[in-house]
Amino acid sequence: REVGAVVVEDDPAFAGVLLDLARERGFKGLVATRGDAALTLAAQYRPTAITLDLHLPDTSGWSVLDRLKHDGATRHIPVHIISSDEESLLGRKLGALDFLTKSPDRDALHRAFGKIDDFLARRVKNLLVVEDDTDQRRSIVELIGNGDVKTTPVTTGQEALAAMRATAFDCVVLDLKLPDMSGFDLIKEMQKDPALRALPIIVYTAADLTRSQETQLRRVAKSIIVKDVRSPERLLDEVTLFLHRVEANLPEPQRQLIESVRKNDPQLAGKRVLVVDDDIRNIFALTAVLERHGMQVYTAENGRDAIGLLDSTPGIDIVLMDVMMPELDGYETTRLIRQSGKYKNLPIISLTAKAMPGDREKSIESGSSDYISKPVNTDKLLSLLRVWLYR
Repeated sequence: REVGAVVVEDDPAFAGVLLDLARERGFKGLVATRGDAALTLAAQYRPTAITLDLHLPDTSGWSVLDRLKHDGATRHIPVHIISSDEESLLGRKLGALDFLTKSPDRDALHRAFGKIDDFLARRVKNLLVVEDDTDQRRSIVELIGNGDVKTTPVTTGQEALAAMRATAFDCVVLDLKLPDMSGFDLIKEMQKDPALRALPIIVYTAADLTRSQETQLRRVAKSIIVKDVRSPERLLDEVTLFLHRVEANLPEPQRQLIESVRKNDPQLAGKRVLVVDDDIRNIFALTAVLERHGMQVYTAENGRDAIGLLDSTPGIDIVLMDVMMPELDGYETTRLIRQSGKYKNLPIISLTAKAMPGDREKSIESGSSDYISKPVNTDKLLSLLRVWLYR
């Protein structure tokens, strides 16, 4: 094989263990101890698999995963998270193959590499489409197309359960309105079966969802797409992500559809962001980038105005906070915002002029969710926004 595995891990001893296991499986391996190095190695060598720690010295592993999955050249590479965190659904939602909580159990690590090997060995991926409308079913099968995916269409919940118990599927596209049971009931049945619990589900529905239904689905489904004029390309994009399809091998029309989704990022479009910075040039530059991705931008040039704007504008989804401001700096402003219980879950990303030692720790200690240094790398910023809005 060429470079088979990139091990992203900042603990040298544990990285050595993972590298040995990769080599036992016949992978040539490389180690990256930082997120930026991981992205560089992935772009340069196009490995067949990546193991990813979430705690890296320069950035969050979540952001590394998101950036890998938003690059057409690397998004098909299966990423197995191996980290000290408890397993999180966020990993699968962002396109990870699987999640293993670190432990000294060498057998569990062996199984993780076995899972990667099994996945790579299957050239054709299995997709289940659960849709009772004949025309919709046909159009989905045509949309996904191509010889690297075998699509099994079924019309009822019972047929879907029987198919899933007979065949190992890689992804399910599910309509919520079925003749024998609701999509919600089908998901409940899947959750009862340990073999089906981790299967990526893309809910593709024309139904108007209530807030509580949407919350219920977000806990289990990897993606919810409401059928509309633009939704087929989103469906193709999500299926391509969860099946780890190689984008370069898709027909040109499919590649163009996926590219159009990337330009109008559904995770960012319509979200409200507050930019706090005392330099109007920075505000203009950030606003241009964020509005290009369909975000609603609110601005404040000092900490007091930021707090006032938050209180007077309900529904702000995320804050970009410059830390170097006169009078009330970003650290203190963040502390004051966190003192109000209603903002305890509001994502706040600190922006600092220079990546000084200890800045990240100082930002997190003040209550920031994450941190990025200026000059701001646009891809990295958009990635952090997506990860925190996903959460």
